[in-house]
Amino acid sequence: MTGTLPKFGDGTTIVVLGASGDLAKKKTFPALFGLYRNGLLPKNVEIIGYARSKMTQEEYHERISHYFKTPDDQSKEQAKKFLENTCYVQGPYDGAEGYQRLNEKIEEFEKKKPEPHYRLFYLALPPSVFLEAANGLKKYVYPGEGKARIIIEKPFGHDLASSRELQDGLAPLWKESEIFRIDHYLGKEMVKNLNILRFGNQFLSAVWDKNTISNVQISFKEPFGTEGRGGYFNDIGIIRDVIQNHLLQVLSILAMERPVTFGAEDIRDEKVKVLRCVDILNIDDVILGQYGPSEDGKKPGYTDDDGVPDDSRAVTFAALHLQIHNDRWEGVPFILRAGKALDEGKVEIRVQFRDVTKGVVDHLPRNELVIRIQPSESIYMKMNSKLPGLTAKNIVTDLDLTYNRRYSDVRIPEAYESLILDCLKGDHTNFVRNDELDISWKIFTDLLHKIDEDKSIVPEKYAYGSRGPERLKQWLRDRGYVRNGTELYQWPVTKGSS
Repeated sequence: MTGTLPKFGDGTTIVVLGASGDLAKKKTFPALFGLYRNGLLPKNVEIIGYARSKMTQEEYHERISHYFKTPDDQSKEQAKKFLENTCYVQGPYDGAEGYQRLNEKIEEFEKKKPEPHYRLFYLALPPSVFLEAANGLKKYVYPGEGKARIIIEKPFGHDLASSRELQDGLAPLWKESEIFRIDHYLGKEMVKNLNILRFGNQFLSAVWDKNTISNVQISFKEPFGTEGRGGYFNDIGIIRDVIQNHLLQVLSILAMERPVTFGAEDIRDEKVKVLRCVDILNIDDVILGQYGPSEDGKKPGYTDDDGVPDDSRAVTFAALHLQIHNDRWEGVPFILRAGKALDEGKVEIRVQFRDVTKGVVDHLPRNELVIRIQPSESIYMKMNSKLPGLTAKNIVTDLDLTYNRRYSDVRIPEAYESLILDCLKGDHTNFVRNDELDISWKIFTDLLHKIDEDKSIVPEKYAYGSRGPERLKQWLRDRGYVRNGTELYQWPVTKGSS
């Protein structure tokens, strides 16, 4: 238990390590600017970038502001003021001198601010330097008085052993209450809405079990390939990149029991409990794929990407069947699937209910609850209805909550904005706890080692721009998914396909 942590106040310094990298440029600094624009950062906050690259302050400002959203003169002026509160310190991650300069810069700022002093360190770094940076910060930059927190980006290791090595290295340096392991999917609006949706609506709570639900799919689809990052992806694969973290986090919230409260530790306790009920995966539970050229030959295959060996077995598509052995979910297939170079881009949860009792009307399509995480956040229930008019014909329609129509005047924050704000507030709810990380790697490690080491396992080829491997359709059917009623169902074009 971590208890309630204090909200960071006016004496706050935010340090972004890895400030010259893509993650900081594309996500971290734009999120900080978004919070600043909306008046959500502590007053008079100082933001410091730290990295190995040599840059002038002007070059640094140009780099970090490249992805700021400034659609009008007011936002451009806000960006200018934001940059006035940022500076850059150059230094290595494995030596004392850089950290000492960083500490001097922070102390220079803190002398002008009231106590207590707060320091937030954001590690936008590759995992290979996590421990070096965490050690250097604790040794040379940790405040003598006041509070400090550290945000660590995924990946948190590449299997169970490396994850435990990372945790064992962090544990003597930083208390668990000070560590915020960020998985940006936990900051997405529709994922944060799952608890209210499930536990705040009796009509859903009453049917949320094996007696009513046939199967659950959590899908991640990208319409593009690795696009020049194939060499990096060759060592990662889609399971480590997306499924073991992002999609498993969604599953844990979707399947957990009602927490005692909506407090951080009560929610995270329930996530750990349900993950402990998940079977360890084996090769019989999965479909593996790797995209080839598009059918028209205009898009290259994965092995055509620079840095990718011709005989690469890297997995760019995976569908995994997980089983949860508890009273609520025994026998319900949970399918996690993710892929690159597919026919569309979207992330969604699809809960398919069991068949209606036959007799009154035969062969009714199944009801489905669909939660669209991105793009165009929405929740809709596919249901059966009589076709209007002088007919008894059935038609599939929907109960529809599409956010960009219903909440057109409400700004939905970026996931990183939401999570950085949670960290400043001291709220661990949407961050990954150490025991949760451990059990999640237990589920996947044997499978990942099998794929890595057994050269007889070759991913099935699928065309760039297709729905995935050819046998996916039958594989889903074998696990209870019924694709029916779609010929009568018209999903408005503006919102994507059904």
